[in-house]
Amino acid sequence: MSSIFVLANLVVFAVTVILLLGINSMSSEIDKVYQGNLRLNEVSDALMAVQDSMTDYLNSKTSDSLEEFYRNEQTYSQLVQDMSDGVTGATFQRMERSIRHLSEEYLDLVSQTIEAKRGRNVEKYRVRYENATQMYEYINTYIYSLNNEQFRSNSENYSRLSAAFRNFEMVSVIALSIVIVVSVSIVVKLTGEIISPLKDLAVTADEVAGGNFDTELLQVQSEDEIGVVTGAFNQMLISIRQYLESLRESMEIRRSLMEKELLMEAHLKDAQLKYLQAQINPHFLFNTLNAGAQLAMMEGADRTYEYVQNVAEFFRYNVKKSNDIVTVREELELVDHYIYILNVRFSGDIHYGKEIEEDLLDSCMPSMILQPIVENSVNHGIREMNGEGKIRLKVYHVDGDTLGISIRDNGIGMNPDTIEKVLGGNYHEEQSGGGSNGIAMGNVIARLKLFTQNEDVMTILSDGKDQGTEVILYLPIKEREKTDV
Repeated sequence: MSSIFVLANLVVFAVTVILLLGINSMSSEIDKVYQGNLRLNEVSDALMAVQDSMTDYLNSKTSDSLEEFYRNEQTYSQLVQDMSDGVTGATFQRMERSIRHLSEEYLDLVSQTIEAKRGRNVEKYRVRYENATQMYEYINTYIYSLNNEQFRSNSENYSRLSAAFRNFEMVSVIALSIVIVVSVSIVVKLTGEIISPLKDLAVTADEVAGGNFDTELLQVQSEDEIGVVTGAFNQMLISIRQYLESLRESMEIRRSLMEKELLMEAHLKDAQLKYLQAQINPHFLFNTLNAGAQLAMMEGADRTYEYVQNVAEFFRYNVKKSNDIVTVREELELVDHYIYILNVRFSGDIHYGKEIEEDLLDSCMPSMILQPIVENSVNHGIREMNGEGKIRLKVYHVDGDTLGISIRDNGIGMNPDTIEKVLGGNYHEEQSGGGSNGIAMGNVIARLKLFTQNEDVMTILSDGKDQGTEVILYLPIKEREKTDV
């Protein structure tokens, strides 16, 4: 039986391979028919590009147009070098040889025209340009004639090959159909003799598939292939029963291990809590700064009082608002405090301006969003540039129910690769000591997406190196009382 199956499949495979080889061979011949026309079209397009780029340079005399000319000249020269140059009696090859030599003269004349233009010899480049244009039209006409002749010849070859291909295709279908019908008839006859012994095996297998692993084992009635399959099925059923028993034991062991792991996690969290309790209390830090501000005011140190008061307000916001929904007004006040602190620290190097639409100040947004963006502009944009740093913050209507917040700096800018990484949450950079509040841009984007239930929450624009960066946020316009806090 196996021999018959193998023989039938080998016959079908052999006939199929022969037919496919014949079809592929004829398809390749058909594909080659119009390659000459395609090559001539490429030559014609390249010739036009050389003429246009030369004309463009003569009119504009820019480095870009000159570079484009040299690039087109190189392309056309390579295409011309691939054309026939041999002396032969074939009409097409003689015409190709003529086009090649005319093109070489044309390229030489075009180069002279360019050189005359660069040397500002107006009379010489004008004459040479007219001659080059005349030769360009002549070559173009010659290519067009050769293309038409080749197309006429190729059309005749294509019709001949197409008719032969259709005849071969019909013969192939008939031959393959006969082989398949014979093979299927033999297979159907033999499989019909096998189906009956397999019915009992199928019924038992269906019960096992339904989860009944306690069904009786099948009786092995013969030593042929069906008997081997039946014995293997019985062995599989025994193995499944043994596996289920071992799985039950394994689950008991795993449950015991999970209980121990949960106990260890509880101990670990308890240790972490004790560690956090040992850290500096933010409320203590705020109260300490506030006491210092009051002391400075009592002593008449107005600038020191104002500085300490701004620092205290900054930390108070961090303590009370770190996980809250706040208004745009409160976020802007935090930025004001932050810019003031930086200008005291760095002698007023940062020039900060705002453009706010007042009716948007009471709209809600997540806390600690704007300050990390401003901090990023300072640390990675302004501090790494030479000159006066500027930050411009703008709050405006985008459409009926959306507001935009723009933070723009005049720093060193960002390249497209860095912008893509930041927006994708894949940008990580080592923080210098004390240089950040620990809230990364990825955290800001994630919180905005969670708040807006929208993926399009931020756009980063930068025109390139030393051109500054603009970060734009998109938020829904909604009042605090309409937001679930």
